[in-house]
Amino acid sequence: MTNIPAQIGDSLENVDTPALIIDLDAFESNLFKMAAFAKSAGVSLRPHAKTHKCPSIALKQIEAGAVGQCCQKVGEAEALVRGGVRDVLVSNQVVGMHKLRRLAALAKEATIALCFDSPDQVTAASIAASEAGVQLGGLVEIDVGMQRCGVASPDAANELAQRIHAAPGLIFRGLQAYQGLAQHLPSIHERQSAIQSAADIVRATVERLSKSGIACELISGAGTGTFRFEGLSGLWNELQVGSYVFMDADYARIGGEGSKRFTDFDHSLFVLATVMSKTTSDRAIVDAGLKSYSGEKGLPWVYNRPGLEVVGVSDEHGKIKIGPDAQQLFLGDKILLIPGHCDPTVNLHDWYVGVRKGRVESLWPITARGAST
Repeated sequence: MTNIPAQIGDSLENVDTPALIIDLDAFESNLFKMAAFAKSAGVSLRPHAKTHKCPSIALKQIEAGAVGQCCQKVGEAEALVRGGVRDVLVSNQVVGMHKLRRLAALAKEATIALCFDSPDQVTAASIAASEAGVQLGGLVEIDVGMQRCGVASPDAANELAQRIHAAPGLIFRGLQAYQGLAQHLPSIHERQSAIQSAADIVRATVERLSKSGIACELISGAGTGTFRFEGLSGLWNELQVGSYVFMDADYARIGGEGSKRFTDFDHSLFVLATVMSKTTSDRAIVDAGLKSYSGEKGLPWVYNRPGLEVVGVSDEHGKIKIGPDAQQLFLGDKILLIPGHCDPTVNLHDWYVGVRKGRVESLWPITARGAST
């Protein structure tokens, strides 16, 4: 059992802390801005649920025009399908018959696909799909520069695509081509160059498959930092963007078009914290530490309070430096923190508290929290 940090109609000041807050106006602006871009570019939008882990948000993205969702884990796919999502791509490899049988079971309720970079994965998925009497979509993941998962050559992609095409219970859908290392490169020109290199690999792979008579229905990938490049490339036809709905401090640090900051989307995700200790004039301690936000991408930023800076964190505490020109903090005051990395921050909470104009309007459970299998 978990405590719900607020009730509908509460003021933001009355929300129990630490709490994960969504500014609904900023969230909806982000939602529709990305959907409008995808529509204008003539590509499909398949937002990444590893960011939000919440069917309520997934359904809002679909209502705005997304074709479905992608995710990284079978547990996330299960939460999405249980929550009403009917088209899910696991944009990852799934290894182990128990996991594959769970995934195949979902295909009785929804369109399900997954990624491959090994013949053994294809064989196992085919067995699971055939046992369940379902069909699973299959994408060949190609390494476009991330050096993580993915086959290393067009010839290897062609061989694997033919295996998927011939395997009972599987349908070849296309290519997974995600360049994650490009997402946070400091300048827009560096990100563009990285995607151009990735596009060369995608193009060569498509050409190789075409010679074998294999068509790619989908070329799926892209992220929040590079979506314009993939979306306008004429190659990618499905965008797997995730962080755009929330944004975080890590994305705000990268450069945008003619700007020192990436400003395509607004910050909509915050951790609300309360001042729990105030023993000096230049320091305050809040009740949100590393168990409320991730720290691997740097310290959180204090939102809309000039002169306040997070300078240290521990498990349950955040240390706030109060600058000489800052508005003073007092015991019980509440502040909003912008997390360094939204995805793992979300995984630390049970509920989203949706706020509009200072009042709680929505409470959404994070049902895929901890779904790591």
